[in-house]
Amino acid sequence: MSSIVAAVAGVVLGLSLAAPPGPMNAVIAEESAVRGWIAGFRAGLGAMSADACFLLVALAGVATVLRDAPTLRAVMTGVGGVLMLYFALDAARSARESFGGREAGPSRGFRRTFVLSLTNPYQVLWWLTVGVTLLDSGSLAFTVPAAGTIAVSTGSVAIVVGFFAGIALWITAFPATLVALGRRIDGFAPLVAGASAAVLAGFGLLFLYRAAVTL
Repeated sequence: MSSIVAAVAGVVLGLSLAAPPGPMNAVIAEESAVRGWIAGFRAGLGAMSADACFLLVALAGVATVLRDAPTLRAVMTGVGGVLMLYFALDAARSARESFGGREAGPSRGFRRTFVLSLTNPYQVLWWLTVGVTLLDSGSLAFTVPAAGTIAVSTGSVAIVVGFFAGIALWITAFPATLVALGRRIDGFAPLVAGASAAVLAGFGLLFLYRAAVTL
């Protein structure tokens, strides 16, 4: 029973990282709307693969080094900002091609989300805080309405498996939802691609600003 609870808690934590709006979901949305479900899912796999890398980094204890190196984190933030601006131009190009009825170019979603995830300060911060707690032996307390407080053991295989299952659930359902909407709404693909470009550009400028302030 404790393993089931830990797995469910892992799913919730996985969704807490994957579901919030941000640059990764902007790329997934653009790929899904312009190129279809497979492209969107592959873009999600890129972000998920980066999380697997962060998992290995945390297990190796490198997370502590990053936590104590604000300058390194600032440089990563700046690099992430530049990449987001570059990929914003890509998304804007996709929006223009979709609006003009031209066939979209080849998908680079996996590579884009993988690189962006490795330099995304929010994702890095998540792994330096929640992610480390996820792997350390101990317990997390959750208050559930009508059920009271539930203690979940951390550092177990069940919670890690649940965590990646939560991410897999999101990168499967989110592109599928967008593709279904695209079939019903005319002009949906260029609209999503344009919105993705704006989101990426906004986050890129924000990250560059934060990197400059920190340095």
